[in-house]
Amino acid sequence: MNKKIMKNLLSFALISMGGVLLFGLQAHALDVGVDEITSQIQLGAKDPREIVARIINTAMMFLGIIAVVIILLGGFKWMTAAGNEEKVSEAQKLMGAGVIGLVIILASWGIASFVLNQLINATGN
Repeated sequence: MNKKIMKNLLSFALISMGGVLLFGLQAHALDVGVDEITSQIQLGAKDPREIVARIINTAMMFLGIIAVVIILLGGFKWMTAAGNEEKVSEAQKLMGAGVIGLVIILASWGIASFVLNQLINATGN
């Protein structure tokens, strides 16, 4: 009984898939006005290199903001340490980490900008 159900189910699945494939070919012939839609939403109007450059710049901006907030947080901790050497040391470490992070972010932004500009200029655009 179980084999008969599996056989029927497999037959039904194969027939259904065959029917889908036969009718799927007609769908490719339909004109749905892709050009009008593309012109309205300006899909593909931007160069992918410019999109990548914009994404990198945005990410670096957010990372820079986070690094500055870490530096400010370290300064706030230093101000509220009330002379406690342990808290002052922790605040100095936090500020140092923020400055190092900011230097790394700025260096990576400079390298990425240089590479992307050279890539855009080298390809003739």
